[in-house]
Amino acid sequence: MTSSILAQDPTLADFGRDPWWLVLGKIVFAFAFGLLATLLGVWFERRVVGYMQVRPGPNQVGPFGLLQTLADGLKMAFKEDILPKAADKVVYFFAPTISVICAVTALSVVPFGPMVSIFGHHTPLQVTDVPVAVLLLLACSSMGVYGIVLGGWASGSTYPLLGGLRSSAQMISYEVAMGLSIVAVFMTAGTMSTSGIVAAQGDGTELSIFGQTIPAPGWYAILLLPSFIIFFIATVGETNRAPFDLPEAESELVAGFMTEYSSLKFALFMLSEYVAMVTMSAVTTTLFLGGWRAPWPITIWEGANSGWWPMLWFFGKVIALVFVFVWLRGTLPRLRYDQFMRLGWKVLLPINLVWILVLSGLRSIEDWDTRGKVIAVGIPAGILLIASIFWPSRRPKSKPTTQEQVDNRPHGSFPLPPMDLQVPPSPRITRVVAEREPANIVAGSDSREV
Repeated sequence: MTSSILAQDPTLADFGRDPWWLVLGKIVFAFAFGLLATLLGVWFERRVVGYMQVRPGPNQVGPFGLLQTLADGLKMAFKEDILPKAADKVVYFFAPTISVICAVTALSVVPFGPMVSIFGHHTPLQVTDVPVAVLLLLACSSMGVYGIVLGGWASGSTYPLLGGLRSSAQMISYEVAMGLSIVAVFMTAGTMSTSGIVAAQGDGTELSIFGQTIPAPGWYAILLLPSFIIFFIATVGETNRAPFDLPEAESELVAGFMTEYSSLKFALFMLSEYVAMVTMSAVTTTLFLGGWRAPWPITIWEGANSGWWPMLWFFGKVIALVFVFVWLRGTLPRLRYDQFMRLGWKVLLPINLVWILVLSGLRSIEDWDTRGKVIAVGIPAGILLIASIFWPSRRPKSKPTTQEQVDNRPHGSFPLPPMDLQVPPSPRITRVVAEREPANIVAGSDSREV
């Protein structure tokens, strides 16, 4: 890494020196990014899922259907707002805003770029940073679930309450796995500051493995592959996205915690999911994908990580992660609740604990380069983790033949069609023919006698 690029890395000392109008501009920019990314995220999801399902998706309102989300938002805002009689009016009103505010607040400590010059002021492209910024991200992620829990409880109905209880269970189950994944980042970067974590993932260093000197990958998604996989799975569970959208579960809970909501409150709940998806994609980019740093081979250009170009790399990584969220929704079916809990407590949590212990042991060995140790162990561990998650749990049984299925069906079950595909006559037609046959016989005997 060249000295010109190193000079662009902000530190904690660079924050708190901006004039008030510059701080206000950063806040407005972060809020506008969250709002605009949410509106475009809804359109992006509908277009991508439509492409996967071989259909056009929204393409009528505005160019390429870009204004469809805005039209849907205006439609929901002007719909009739229905308030259930049994609802707690105060909590029922504020619950949707809690989820949105917590998701947007997390963007305040996300670095969008390096140090830049704005009207003569040398400032980082980040609203603020604190020594424990990642703990603030965890707090915002945890508090956002309270909006769903309180919304389900305040509705005064059974199905929303069940959806809220499921959300609290998801928060407890997957927040632990997410926190342990970030512990590995703390141990490797040596800081909890988001700008410091991005700076620690800089390229240009070298490592020695078995006497061979090779370039060292800086992204923690490669160095800490098991932590990255577990963190992203926990992120999908935290944002209630498919296949972990159990609090909503239209097939069994009607619409879950949103059943009794309508009009603008329903729109806030729906949009808060997309705000959280974009925010967690930005957090994942910051912690594991190098933040605003350019990917290889763009790093060959010396000016790739300076000026305003890093914002382009940051937005590109966020869009790629949002695409993965949409890809999962269009591909995987919803998990059963027992499968969801088993994955969180019996798979992700034990593997995370073992990985933290292994990482701690590797860092205690002084005669081997730390980065080389992590790569040599982390990448195989990540591959084994993926294999353990997607490997079939038991050997599939051979499929019985059609005749065996017919012979083994329980007594009194719904009758199957005949094997020769000959449709039997209708019972009504058979009865009518049987009633008419005696009359025909009598008429025939009379005619013969005559």
